[in-house]
Amino acid sequence: MPRMLAGLVLSFFLASVANAEVYTWIDSRGVAHFSDYPPGEIPHKQLQVQAPVTVPMSENLKQGKRVSGIREDVEGLLASGRPGGSGISAKEKADARLEKTCATYRSKLERIQSKLRAGYSNDRGNTLRQQRRTLSQKLSRECILR
Repeated sequence: MPRMLAGLVLSFFLASVANAEVYTWIDSRGVAHFSDYPPGEIPHKQLQVQAPVTVPMSENLKQGKRVSGIREDVEGLLASGRPGGSGISAKEKADARLEKTCATYRSKLERIQSKLRAGYSNDRGNTLRQQRRTLSQKLSRECILR
């Protein structure tokens, strides 16, 4: 019985969130307000909220691993076809290159973070935060989730 009740409450909650309405209006001081209920007599607009878009990360990771594998195979074929190879395998070269790239990402992130701690105006701070977000994503994809 408690599970059925919990399921009923959960389904009611999810249904109410899916059909939620959002209203916006500007008050007499020029401040914009957003709410899930209309403001009454004040002129307002009802916003159309679109469902969020989700991209499955697992597909991106699989594709990245597949591309990395192909790249390593090609590098290995090219290295084996050269006379007097240096003795370092293509995998070792790729790992060294990846480690250097990861170290570069980490040092850039540290530099951006120190600049953000120092304080900047909103525009400069927003630019730095965007750069930090982009570098963090690259670091995660190429170095951590590998």
